Amino acid sequence: MAETVNNDKIIVGSEEWCAFPDLGIPAIKARVDTGAKTSSIHAFNIQKFRRQGQSWVSFEIHPLQNNRSTVIRCEKPIVDKRVVKSSSGIGETRYVILAHLRMGQSVWKVELTLANRDSMGFRMLLGREAMSQRLVVDPSLSFCQGEVHEQELDEFYGKKEPSKTGLKIGLLASNPDLYSNQRILEAGDERGHEMEFLDIKQCYMKLDATEPEAHYRGGKLLGDLDAVVTRIRPSVTFYGCALTRQFESMGVLTANSSSAITQSRDKLFSLQLMVKHGIRVPTTGFAKSPIDTSDLVDMVGGAPLVVKLLEGTQGRGVVLAETRKAAESVINAFKSLRANLLVQEFIKEADGKDLRCFVIDGKVVASIQREAAPGEFRANIHQGGSASVVKITPEERTLAVKAAKTLGLTIAGVDIIRSKVGPLLLEVNSSPGLEGIETATGKDIAGLMIASIEKKLGWKRDLAIKDPTYSDPDA
Repeated sequence: MAETVNNDKIIVGSEEWCAFPDLGIPAIKARVDTGAKTSSIHAFNIQKFRRQGQSWVSFEIHPLQNNRSTVIRCEKPIVDKRVVKSSSGIGETRYVILAHLRMGQSVWKVELTLANRDSMGFRMLLGREAMSQRLVVDPSLSFCQGEVHEQELDEFYGKKEPSKTGLKIGLLASNPDLYSNQRILEAGDERGHEMEFLDIKQCYMKLDATEPEAHYRGGKLLGDLDAVVTRIRPSVTFYGCALTRQFESMGVLTANSSSAITQSRDKLFSLQLMVKHGIRVPTTGFAKSPIDTSDLVDMVGGAPLVVKLLEGTQGRGVVLAETRKAAESVINAFKSLRANLLVQEFIKEADGKDLRCFVIDGKVVASIQREAAPGEFRANIHQGGSASVVKITPEERTLAVKAAKTLGLTIAGVDIIRSKVGPLLLEVNSSPGLEGIETATGKDIAGLMIASIEKKLGWKRDLAIKDPTYSDPDA
């Protein structure tokens, strides 16, 4: 039974079940937090739009913790934009909406900021402003205003798997067990799409001016795909890009185009494009003949310097030469193997750290700082390095967006290093990994990738249905 005190204030515990009838949310568990000023609700795929001259926002909510299959899509007018500090201390600009909150038998209007709380313990946080003059908190209690049991949640949201009424999306990659690939398949499935893993080596094609075709092992025709997420490992770049071009000729949307992937994989060409477009990079040298090794070392400011194989990936094929003699030995050794390499100045002040900015549709959706493992000079989470959330500067944000745009990439991982002359571009990855950045930031990057495809194809999930028994007290 709901508890109250004599002055008509409601007693609540440290956690309570709430409902938002005008958002179509019959139950959501909230953390009651007197330390937080503003209330917040979990939201993703947040999109601002205009309706009758007013700013609105559409967003989607996973109302149940540890459940991405249950999704509610909502629309509300924007009442404010506010900078709110997250639990990690990073300031984030959030949209603010007004919604009616029902707790027990009471209903009142509250302000909610929209934020991705996927990694948090609760999908909703109830702050002081929403409690003022209404609630008294006893942190030793829980669910004073009534519990919602599993059976009721099943009745509210339905226990069945989401029907696949969405898009048909292929994931063109090599390893179905890779974290990033699993997350993309999972994210698409959770949003109601039919997802299919396509092993690059098992695909083949028919070149025809009027009826181009792509086939999968056993002769399966891949003619009904709406979109393809392209995640091509360096060792199969040539064939992967050929398949991507084939899907493009068939009118299938590709998350990254074949031309953009090809440009990003040629490290020398991509750096030349960056410099041409005014993007600063560490001073870099390239030569074919061993006779020019000494001048090549001088060109980048001498030792210490970094030697990079053009075909390297994920930090492999990158060597720090600390002395001139070591530099010349490494360079000549690589050249004797007929390997193409770059020589690059060593940015000492970076102290083994760099930034990874994840760009989707011309916007930095997440960023982390990566720090080198002990004994290593370069940050790399694949080789024992660590990752943490970081607030990037406007200059770094602009650089990341411009670098992705220069290569024509819709989805990109842009690596930046901080130097005494400002941010410098290291490289751009057309198939960036998700594990490090999702783990560090708690953001659903895979879901944002699928949302990008939905937006381009004009696909929208159905809006939430308001509680038919609910009448607006302000109406």
